[in-house]
Amino acid sequence: MYLLWLRVAAILYAAASVAVFPAVLYGLERWRKICVHLAGLALFFHFVSAMEMLVQAHRWMPMGVREVESLLGLVVAGLFFLVWWLYDAVSLGIFALPCTFFLLFVPALGPGRYTFPSEGVRVSWLIAHIIALMLAYAALGFSLLASVLYLVQERRLKSKHTAAKQSRWLPTDWIPSLDALERLAHATLEFGFPCMTVGLVIGSVLAQETVLGAAYFRDPKVVASFAMWAVYVALLLVRRGAGLRGRRAAYLSGAVFLVMLAVMAANVFSRVHRFGPQ
Repeated sequence: MYLLWLRVAAILYAAASVAVFPAVLYGLERWRKICVHLAGLALFFHFVSAMEMLVQAHRWMPMGVREVESLLGLVVAGLFFLVWWLYDAVSLGIFALPCTFFLLFVPALGPGRYTFPSEGVRVSWLIAHIIALMLAYAALGFSLLASVLYLVQERRLKSKHTAAKQSRWLPTDWIPSLDALERLAHATLEFGFPCMTVGLVIGSVLAQETVLGAAYFRDPKVVASFAMWAVYVALLLVRRGAGLRGRRAAYLSGAVFLVMLAVMAANVFSRVHRFGPQ
């Protein structure tokens, strides 16, 4: 029965993770209340599941990777609610709630290694995983390109070059306005984030068929991918919360793009990236 409560908690954590972003990035009070209520219900079912799991096993210490991940997620969620109760800091949920969901997602699949019903289903999920991450990387690349063009356009406007004085070899009249470039950079970031999140969730399932199984966090590619996700969240939070624009936003996008390249390079050393029974 504990597995049922764990799956209910995972669904509620997923819903709370979605609600926390409009609550934090856009300051919407309605979404803030929804996020807190969903996360509170998730924590309740998570606690019931953990206690029932340990009671059935006749012990009070976790054993195995899945049990450790589940209880670690419970600790993360509990600390988030403690901070929220003391300081009303819902903004920390933008990291804590998705982190708890990722930790809980694999244990909620079941105690054994997850297997797909057929090879066709596995390949379909693999294709979806690749497409989602490629869309996320492409969106981040477009955001960086828009930021670079922002710098070029800003420099052009400050230098007050007229069309007659521009080099015929490097015209810049085709570059959109600063406002359009800023909106494009932020819109592509917001588009890429759910793509990266979906790609990581699907990848977590695919990793269960590898030799690492539930211990897929030991793979450097997986760790780097989740670090990339955290950096992506930080970039969104800084741009929206601090109102970061212009040159600083372009430099920050460039730094995140370098992190993305490092994550892609980690594929070479990854065992999980093969996504096949090993």
